[in-house]
Amino acid sequence: MFTGIVEEVGRVRRVVPHHGGLRLEIEAERVLDGLRHGDSIAVDGVCQTVVDLDDTAFAVIAVAPTLAVTTLDSFEPGRRVNLERALALGDRLGGHLVQGHVDGLGTVLALEPKGEHVILDIRLPEAVAEVSVLHGSICVNGVSLTIQELPAPDVARIALVPYTWDHTALRDLRPGDAVNVEGDMIGKFVVHYLSRTARAGAV
Repeated sequence: MFTGIVEEVGRVRRVVPHHGGLRLEIEAERVLDGLRHGDSIAVDGVCQTVVDLDDTAFAVIAVAPTLAVTTLDSFEPGRRVNLERALALGDRLGGHLVQGHVDGLGTVLALEPKGEHVILDIRLPEAVAEVSVLHGSICVNGVSLTIQELPAPDVARIALVPYTWDHTALRDLRPGDAVNVEGDMIGKFVVHYLSRTARAGAV
């Protein structure tokens, strides 16, 4: 479990094919503190397992099913990525509950400066659009964000505050880019429950 509060922006060092998947080596500093083999870590919002690490980097193996539904298959050396270690019980929950289980790929429609912040428009995958509400939470490339507007049923408009712009890799995005999107966990449970009860004739 994560919070969507990015701890550090790392950088991809190596990408190596591995049994149908990819071994990703990622340079980092802060998240290496206390990190151990087998720990979970969010890489651009995708929960991965640490398989190796040294004083300057850690490695994960993204398997084929993960590559099929995330942006990890497009990673190249030099790419900046948002990193967050798993939430420890008792930590502050500064963002929202994030599982690191990407629901689908969104598409950046626009990035436009507006005053002190930047407006980000994203076309959402259907699974995320159906659980997205005005002022609700959404996770984009591992960053906990708030939906400011819903200009279309499948489009979320988000205002990126200066701190988020300066301390995450979202500033590297361009229109047309794919992003990892995870819908609000509570919203997903509510929609699933209501659909099940409706099918059972309870509603």
